[in-house]
Order: sequence, then C-alpha cells, then structure tokens
Amino acid sequence: MVYVRYSIHMAKTIEKAIEEIAQLPEEDQEKIGRGLLSHIEKLRRLRADLQRGIDQLDAGQGAALDIETFIARMRLQYGEA
Repeated sequence: MVYVRYSIHMAKTIEKAIEEIAQLPEEDQEKIGRGLLSHIEKLRRLRADLQRGIDQLDAGQGAALDIETFIARMRLQYGEA
C-alpha cells in the first residue's frame, strides 16, 4: 500500500476521492489519474486563455463577437466542463 501525505488545505472531497481510488486495482487508479490530469490541464489552458482575453480587454484590444459561436467553439476545444 502506498501512503501519500496531503496538504491540510486539500478539500475534503478530493481527499475522500483519493482514499477511495487507493482501494481500486492499479489499472483503474491509472485510468482515473490520467483522466484527472487531463481535466486539470484543460482547466489550466482555459484559465490561461481567459487571462489572455482579460489582458487584451484591459489593453483596449477587445472586439465584438457572436457569443453563440464563441461558446460552441469553446465547448469543442475544452469540453462541456
């Protein structure tokens, strides 16, 4: 069994999820881990893109856009979450 030390600031929900995942076979743990890391990377890219957009707006570089087209494009790029 592998013991992992967690930060006291870790959300209780993720802590509980990790405890449950640790009880699964290694193959399932790996699959869940890959999925979680993929989701985290999508969130990081989304946040970076949002910050670039905010920076552009702050610099007066904003332009009108069709919000429905934008949302559809972002869902394709980042998924529904």
